[in-house]
Amino acid sequence: MALDIRTRFGIKKIYRGSQVVFGERAHLQDLLRSVRAAQLPRTRKLAEIRQLKRMIAARTKDLNQFSPAWDNKFKQVRNPQTTGQTLLKIGAALHPDDYLLARGLTEHADAPPELLETLAVHPYAAVRENVARHPHTPVTVLRGMAEDKREPLWFLVACNPSTPTDLRARLRERMKQCPQPAG
Repeated sequence: MALDIRTRFGIKKIYRGSQVVFGERAHLQDLLRSVRAAQLPRTRKLAEIRQLKRMIAARTKDLNQFSPAWDNKFKQVRNPQTTGQTLLKIGAALHPDDYLLARGLTEHADAPPELLETLAVHPYAAVRENVARHPHTPVTVLRGMAEDKREPLWFLVACNPSTPTDLRARLRERMKQCPQPAG
């Protein structure tokens, strides 16, 4: 029986969320452009182009496993003209490991409050941070994030223009009590 080399050396399973897969594909697309522009023997160049296209197609398939038509949804999330209703629809079908699409949803200027409320407990820190700074985040969510002792989101909440005056004043007072860096 062959022993899995990862087990033998204690290598943990590699996490491949949407951000990783998207980055892999982007890198492969860059390589493809480079190979197309390279001065290589024709046979070798065509073989490398075919292989890179297969690898790019595999990464696209991986992204579509997170969500069918992933690229289309990503474009919608990045488009400032996309409506809050469309963002809600995309968010409702969000795969738990699709951190890149979740980040995009929380970065959209028209992200609806109910979507931000849902994403306030997302497992990825960057998504929660975006929610803490988003002006459409409901006040109840901001208050909860400011009091959460597990992570320092209170600083971002203090800078959010939608944070109520009383909470902002309390958090800014807390900032003053933080140790200042030497220098």
